[in-house]
Amino acid sequence: MLDANLKTQLQAYLQKLVLPIELVATLGTDEKSAELRELLAEIASLSDQITLRTDGNATRTPSFEIRRVGSDIAVAFAGIPLGHEFTSLVLALLQVGGHPSKEAPELIAQIQQLDGDFRFETFFSLSCHNCPDVVQALNLMSVLNPKIRHVAIDGALFPEEAESRQIMAVPAVLLNGEMFGAGRMDLAQIVAKLDTNAAARAAEQIRTKAPFDVLVVGGGPAGSAAAIYAARKGIRTGIAAERFGGQVLDTMGIENFISVKATEGPKLATALEQHVREYDVDIMNQQRATQLLPAGSDGLIEVKLENGASLKSKSVILSTGARWRSMNVPGEAEYRNKGVAYCPHCDGPLFKGKRVAVIGGGNSGVEAAIDLAGIVSHVTLIEFDGKLRADEVLQRKLRSLPNVTILVSAQTTEVLGDGGKVTALTYKDRGTGDIHRVELEGIFVQIGLLPNTEWLKGALDLSPRGEIIIDAHGATSLPGVYAAGDATTVPYKQIIIAMGAGATAALGAFDYMMRQSAPSETNVSVAA
Repeated sequence: MLDANLKTQLQAYLQKLVLPIELVATLGTDEKSAELRELLAEIASLSDQITLRTDGNATRTPSFEIRRVGSDIAVAFAGIPLGHEFTSLVLALLQVGGHPSKEAPELIAQIQQLDGDFRFETFFSLSCHNCPDVVQALNLMSVLNPKIRHVAIDGALFPEEAESRQIMAVPAVLLNGEMFGAGRMDLAQIVAKLDTNAAARAAEQIRTKAPFDVLVVGGGPAGSAAAIYAARKGIRTGIAAERFGGQVLDTMGIENFISVKATEGPKLATALEQHVREYDVDIMNQQRATQLLPAGSDGLIEVKLENGASLKSKSVILSTGARWRSMNVPGEAEYRNKGVAYCPHCDGPLFKGKRVAVIGGGNSGVEAAIDLAGIVSHVTLIEFDGKLRADEVLQRKLRSLPNVTILVSAQTTEVLGDGGKVTALTYKDRGTGDIHRVELEGIFVQIGLLPNTEWLKGALDLSPRGEIIIDAHGATSLPGVYAAGDATTVPYKQIIIAMGAGATAALGAFDYMMRQSAPSETNVSVAA
């Protein structure tokens, strides 16, 4: 199953195994069991530290465990972890085999100290770029703490179970049989949900921090660039982010990042954080800003956080980014992750053979409809405007597909369901005013972005769309406060533009501080 190149790379990784491991498979006579048997046999052949057994008795077929010989440490997969999950498989092999994690020592200690009975199940899809972070985090936790167990389940391979447990979006994490969380979560976020005292400890640590020269709020491309440019000036720099990487984490393919032919959002986000950590930057993750206060008598701007703590700085750079726009119709919130979804790459495989709708006729909406048409039985694309707004090449591709219906001048009015999942939607024909009903099982919303700036209302000038108004230097209406990226009025919301804007804002903030600290002319003496 693995090509020669991949085998060579994997064999090199497996040389890092410290302890012997065994692969214990539960197999049937079906085609997928045969594929899994072949994959595991290939892996076992690449290291004398690995043995393969096929006498497993797991409840799901096909599935397998990676066990540390002579211990209770194990990681389980139900399915064949290729695609985006191949990295999860490699890391699980290494970690069960004793290779140390690169996570922060304090976070590892926090995991090891968790007390309780934690049985995690994660439903994933092989095309989901958000799933690996969750799978890898929980796998590592199960290696570090014997009280934690985890099995990663391919929802597309076990559709009956996914449907019976009402899994309609991935990643979906269950703890002891109850829903624990949906969507991307990193290791620190999962641990914070389990360790109820974590937020209080983090707040206490933040209260002890000295003021910064530059404080960046937001950890996406703009925030990362701003932090790097500020730190390179040799000034005290901090970055407070709700989730490092921002919306890049939710982006599948990136093919317009100059000098990088192609990459994926999560990979780029990891590279951004690694680059920032090369500098003396105080990174404060999982910190949500709630209020911005202008400089007081001490000359310091204050940013209040959701956990009750505050950060102070001589200058601030706002790079809070944007989020997916909601339809704001009845039923949308009720059926979110129960048929209403926002990531076709992640959740599309769960709707194989079903009828779905895509809301939005821009590039994102049309691309989503094209991708989904290859998986589902039928796609209805609904666009509010009188015509599609996507690039012509995408429109031609869409119109060539036999299982797609395109509706324009159509306004979605309600999401309908049976209490557990979506069953239909209604829309209004904007030409006639008639209301129509579309029977379906999934709705993918692709109608643009909203800036994350609600917390800034009244603190500085925002545009009618809620964007932070900035000048050519990235300066806002509040002295000492700069902004960059998708949260601002800068045109064209693109990763590469956000990075450039972050650099501009950092240089602007540095220039501002230099001018503030420069002696006034009246204090300058000239020798005769």
